[in-house]
Amino acid sequence: MRISFTFAAIASFALAAGISLGLAVIGAQTVERQSVEDVSFAMREDGLDWVEIDADGLQVFLMGEAPDEATRFRALRRAGTVVDNDRVVDQMTVLDPEGITAPTFSIEMLRNGTGVSLIGLIPGAEGADRLTDGISDITAGLDVANMVETADFAAPEGWDAAVRYGLLALTELPRSKVSIFAGRVEVEAVSNSPAERADWVAFLEDNLPDGIDLVMDISAPRPVITPFTLRYVVEDGTPRFEACSAGTEADRDRILETAIELGVAENASCVIGLGVPSPRWAEAVETAITAASRFEGATLTFSDADLSLVAAEGTPGSLFDTVIGELDAALPDVFSLHAVLPAAPAEGSEPDGPPRFTATRSPEGYVQLRGRLPDDRVSAAVLAYANALFGRRNTYLATRTDPDLPEGWPLRVLAGLEALSRLPNGSLTVEPDHLILRGNSGSEDATSDLSRLLAQQLGDAASFEIDVTYMASLDPITGELTDQQCLDRVNTVLDRRKITFDPGSVEINEAAGEVLDDLAEILRDCSHVEMQIGGHTDTQGREELNLNISQARADAVLNGLLARRVLTSNLSAQG
Repeated sequence: MRISFTFAAIASFALAAGISLGLAVIGAQTVERQSVEDVSFAMREDGLDWVEIDADGLQVFLMGEAPDEATRFRALRRAGTVVDNDRVVDQMTVLDPEGITAPTFSIEMLRNGTGVSLIGLIPGAEGADRLTDGISDITAGLDVANMVETADFAAPEGWDAAVRYGLLALTELPRSKVSIFAGRVEVEAVSNSPAERADWVAFLEDNLPDGIDLVMDISAPRPVITPFTLRYVVEDGTPRFEACSAGTEADRDRILETAIELGVAENASCVIGLGVPSPRWAEAVETAITAASRFEGATLTFSDADLSLVAAEGTPGSLFDTVIGELDAALPDVFSLHAVLPAAPAEGSEPDGPPRFTATRSPEGYVQLRGRLPDDRVSAAVLAYANALFGRRNTYLATRTDPDLPEGWPLRVLAGLEALSRLPNGSLTVEPDHLILRGNSGSEDATSDLSRLLAQQLGDAASFEIDVTYMASLDPITGELTDQQCLDRVNTVLDRRKITFDPGSVEINEAAGEVLDDLAEILRDCSHVEMQIGGHTDTQGREELNLNISQARADAVLNGLLARRVLTSNLSAQG
């Protein structure tokens, strides 16, 4: 009985093993068949009918002759989307490229704040290595999505130089798309400002290799103009823009074309920005400047949808009424017109000059305030405001009180001082019915910006004149002080006050600190000029000790400038 039971158990185990083996074989065959069917369907779906599929267990074999390396790689990638990449065995061959036309190679590289994406077809594995090495320099901390494929062909002429230049462009431009072709690079980017755009354009042009064509499309965001301002002045029958704004290029061209026909200089410009109050802005401007040009003298100011037209003294009343009536009827509904015809002076009135307040700002930054103010309280307020704008040590007040000044005089003075603070040097004149601002600027938009500021502070109907000259030497983008200009400015400060130390001390005291404050403002713009700081002491005491003190004082001045955010690589300290 024991023997029979053992034999039955063995037979049962053998039968179970046989059934399991059979089921495993059937399962494996089912997996093989399903894998072949799924991968074959994917290949047909992608037009890769030349690929032959076979399977052995879990492994899937791809066979057949690919027309080129890129197509072979595409077949491998497609199979990897159906089954695990580890199961795919590549047994494909590639058609001998001899006599076959090489494909068009190109790379498209996209970069933003978080990552870099690469897509395209490049020549050979060596090209892929060069691309990987080049891109590693700019991808620190960035995600890289590399979808570049290779084809076993030689690099065409101009390809390597284009790749090097494209990688250089991608390094410089943080938000960009760089497209590379043999002998050509196309760059699209978005800058933060017109100044940054100018820097990028100059960089790309300066580094462009010979034989490489460059196509650039670098945009800068349009400024938000608030209030949306336009100021048109007619003097002795000659018109000009003191400020011009437009919402689109088409509006700008339309406004300038009309203005030039009316006599405005052909080099007039108009800023394109955001904030236009109406899609009929250009129509309203055209209508208004045409009306204003019918006067021998007038000032026209748009501030958003509010329009002010002030005619010159002596304008015939009948002409004024006719022009204003026609203009009011022709303006689009959203625009509101306020028109002013100043009264003629009364007969027999004294031709005395008007009361006046003046402020002048020198190239070194010193400001002198003269003329009339209503009372001591206003004088104190004006001085405090000027100190805040120009610096306490740079401001000198020499005014007298006049209680009979017209209403609004303090407001005009304060607004004028704020406008003057926007200029490196210039002058301000405030009269009862007029404000004149003259000076130099490193911004080509200074006149427009200052007109917008004064119109906002004083009201649309205010009468003011702006005469600002653009100087390239003051432009922070293109301008750079000469060595002599830097030296002259430093000496101007030191002629007024020296840097002195307390006896036996090497510490910067309060008086010396004030001089360093003034020098720091100058030296930040003079980092290209080599200068030496000379430390001195008296002849009392031992020579070695005095030499150490003088060197320590020179070092203290150098460190003081460094603490004031002055680059000191061009400065040396000598005791």
